[in-house]
Order: sequence, then C-alpha cells, then structure tokens
Amino acid sequence: MSLGTVAVTGAAGTVGSVVREALRHEAARLVLLDRVPLHPQAENEVVHRVDLRDAAAVESALAGADRVLHLGGVPDEAPLPDLLEANVLGTHHVLEAARRTGIKRVVLASSNRVTGFYPAGHLTGPQEPVRPDGLYGVSKVAVEALGQLYADKFGLSVICLRIGSFERTPTDPRHLATWLSPRDAVGYIRAALAAPSTTRFVTAYAVSANTRRFWKLPDVTELAYVPVDNAEVHAAEIPGDLSADPSATQAGLYAAPEFTLKHLRP
Repeated sequence: MSLGTVAVTGAAGTVGSVVREALRHEAARLVLLDRVPLHPQAENEVVHRVDLRDAAAVESALAGADRVLHLGGVPDEAPLPDLLEANVLGTHHVLEAARRTGIKRVVLASSNRVTGFYPAGHLTGPQEPVRPDGLYGVSKVAVEALGQLYADKFGLSVICLRIGSFERTPTDPRHLATWLSPRDAVGYIRAALAAPSTTRFVTAYAVSANTRRFWKLPDVTELAYVPVDNAEVHAAEIPGDLSADPSATQAGLYAAPEFTLKHLRP
C-alpha cells in the first residue's frame, strides 16, 4: 500500500536518516522536518527547517500530510527544562498540528527508558507501570501520555514505539538485550505507519529478536511486524563481561544517580 504523504520530524537524526531512505520508496510524498538544514534527495522529498518549539511553523510544515512519524527531540539525559521544551512541548505541537489539519495517524518515538528501573530478569510488557530511569525517561512518559490523550479525546490514531538501542551492530553487553537493528527499526516504523485506521492507541517496544531481550515483542494483532535480527549473532565481537545479573536494572549505567545528577543543581 502507498503511505500517501508522510511527514518525518527529526529527519536528520540517527533513526530519521535511515528511515528517510526506506520511506522515500513507499511514500507518494515525503515531508522532512529538522532544525538543521536538509536537502531533497529525491523528487518526492520536501524539506523544512523547523524548530519544534514553534507551533505555527510545525503546523505549516505538517499541513497536507496523511501520516506523521515524530522522531524529533532531545535524545538523551539533559536538564529537565530542555527536555520539557523539546520533547514534551514539541510533541504537543506535533499532535496539535495533526488535530488541527486532519492528520489521523501519528507515530511517536518513545523510549525503552520509560521502564529502565525494572530488573533485567523481568520480561517487561507495555501495559506495566512506567519506571523511568532518568529525566529523559520522564519526558518520554509525558510523550506517551500526550499520545493517549489525543487518541482518547480527539480520535487520533496514535502508536508509541519504545525504541531500543538503535545501532548498526551491538557494541556493548547491554545491547545483547536492547539492540534494535536498522532493518528492524524500519520494519516497526513501516508497520506503525501502515496499521489499520481502526487502531486507536498502541504502545509497543521496538526491539530486535534478541535472545536476551528485556521486553515483550508486540502483539502482531496490534502491530504487524515480527523482528528478524538477533544481537546474539554478534556476541563474540562484544568486549567485556557478557553475563547479566538478573537483579540489575534494565537501564544499566543509565540508572546510576550520577547520570542524572550532572543535569541537576549542585
């Protein structure tokens, strides 16, 4: 099926760059937004330099889209005001633009970090209570809550993907559980954009089929994609102790106080 006009925020980012290449062949028109300059690489690409904090600019760029993939924002731990502006307010502007311009499908990039404090030995599902491992995780909890609100109150179809560790190949022991390969990332995103119009609100972990994964794979009745890559194939290439303590947190070093303290007042 043609995806029609697809808008992608954060199109210059790590995930956005990979997805752009894949979607350019499946979308009739690809509208690319980022705060850094972009240049069209195909006849069906349109680019906009947009700051997600500017609601009017976001709405103008998204007008006419059939689907939105929202990847933009601060991608890691940062001071809370920065995260609130970029991740929470930016997501609100995207959802508001969708509501105001009649866009029915919005795919939101959430993060595995919303549940980082669960033990590594616990296979975690999206319906369990959130346990964010830092301020970044808190901002993504808010992103999901906004998506739920706009689905329930305004009838948007919203799919939240809790992105795993997006890497070309896994490079550290934690990645044996959390890796999301580029191929699987594209598969999840394609499935989310193409999901039936009857889909109201879905939250799913986007992770490869890793033998040691912490998270449940999506129910194919909600998100029709089955991942194909497995970090275990690369285990011999990863340095360090690969044994996992099942009582340790899924977040690993991200859960350490020091990871957040540097962004708080001394």
